[in-house]
Amino acid sequence: MNTTIDFIIQLLNSGLGNLAAYLAAHVLLCLLPAFYIAGAMTALIPKETITRFLGRNTPKVISYPAAAAAGFLLAVCSCTVIPLFAGIYKKGAGLGPAITFLFVAPAVNILALSYTGAVIGMDLAIARLVLSLAFGIGVGVLMAVIFRKDDAAHDKATDAMFAGQASMRRSSVIFLLALVALLVIGTFQIDLLKTTYFQLDLPLQWVNRFQENLFALVPFDPARGEEGVTAQGAILIGMLVLIGLASWKGLEKIHDGINAWTWIATGLVGLTLLIAALGVSPYPGGVALQFTGKFIGVLLSIALIGWMLPTQLAQDETRDFLWETWRFIKQIFPLLIVGVFAVGIIRELIRPEWIQAIAGENTLVGNFVGVVFGVFMYFPTLVEVPIAQMFLGLGMHRGPLLAYLISDPELSLQSILITASIIGRKKAWVYVGWVALFSTIAGLLYGAWVDGTAIGLVALYLVMFLGFVSLVFWIIGRIGARRNTSDLPKPTSIDEKSKI
Repeated sequence: MNTTIDFIIQLLNSGLGNLAAYLAAHVLLCLLPAFYIAGAMTALIPKETITRFLGRNTPKVISYPAAAAAGFLLAVCSCTVIPLFAGIYKKGAGLGPAITFLFVAPAVNILALSYTGAVIGMDLAIARLVLSLAFGIGVGVLMAVIFRKDDAAHDKATDAMFAGQASMRRSSVIFLLALVALLVIGTFQIDLLKTTYFQLDLPLQWVNRFQENLFALVPFDPARGEEGVTAQGAILIGMLVLIGLASWKGLEKIHDGINAWTWIATGLVGLTLLIAALGVSPYPGGVALQFTGKFIGVLLSIALIGWMLPTQLAQDETRDFLWETWRFIKQIFPLLIVGVFAVGIIRELIRPEWIQAIAGENTLVGNFVGVVFGVFMYFPTLVEVPIAQMFLGLGMHRGPLLAYLISDPELSLQSILITASIIGRKKAWVYVGWVALFSTIAGLLYGAWVDGTAIGLVALYLVMFLGFVSLVFWIIGRIGARRNTSDLPKPTSIDEKSKI
């Protein structure tokens, strides 16, 4: 009995530890700006601007490459991309291009590719790029065809919701770009942003003791990609709680008017992002505050945003922007917490040592296991690659490893839950099925090349698979066209007319 209770407590501690580490390390400089960008896109960008490039009626040669290019240029993980996906989908993007963006952005963004190439090898990075782009567009096209009626209904709904919206003002464009700059500065890992330009040492001995107590309270194993809760992280979690309370008072009923709590909540967000961007290094005698290029960039971005919000945006734009941001947070953040907590528990049950026996060869089962690991062992972009290197050292074949690297950003448990809340459960699970299939095939193809199969033959296999997918696409289209024809009213004959 005691053993069972201890085991349950261990699982709960693992879930809570994973949640605390995630909130402290990954929510702020990536996810919070993403929420605000999504809110700004919904409130400020006219639907015509979105549909011009990503609409369901936009030529596929424009919409799908545009969606893939947008995803390629954004260094975001799967949780960060979801608010952006929700923003463009709500504003009128077609289901297919939106899904392509959702697939491509976390899998093959510049940061993920460069890090993969540097740590594991450029061959795997190139395979990840090529196969993710091909399959990301393929999944988007298939989703658009399968759910074309729902997509058309969604397009009409957005027409009604955003009808008569004026063109985007220059100040709104600059404001949105400032938010994007905040996201880029907070997430990109380049020397200009990582360099410490000056440092301030404070004789605060309690900070180091506090951090040591946190490490003891939330134990972690860096070799498994686990992250502890630092003193800075604990302060940031406290700031998140304050933001939530202030936002509830200032944003929940913002359409009744902007009040003091609205600006308190907004100010707390800016202060929290500055604390997150600050380098904090406790040592036995005190703590070093490191002012890096990232801190300076975040400070300048927040200063510009803070000036523009009350002075350059119209009051209704400010109100709509803050409300849409708050709405996305309420919709997505609770599911994110549940998903991250569940992943922490599941990760405690799964042993990476099992990999050598299950995924040590380039088999169908081995590649599918790589996909399953991507679902239940989610790691952020900067952590998934070292974990993949660990899997490689434990004996995982490079084919299943690629299947894991493609599926991990797409199919994390929390991402599935949140995506279902945005597009519906049926669409979400169909999307999960296609991604699982395509990730498994990608691993098999790359693994075959690693095992010595000629590149020409691998390319032939890829063409055959894409041809099969195209055939499925054509059959589904024909069936849909016949159903549409059968739904039309039958023409009335001349004899029937005379009887009337």
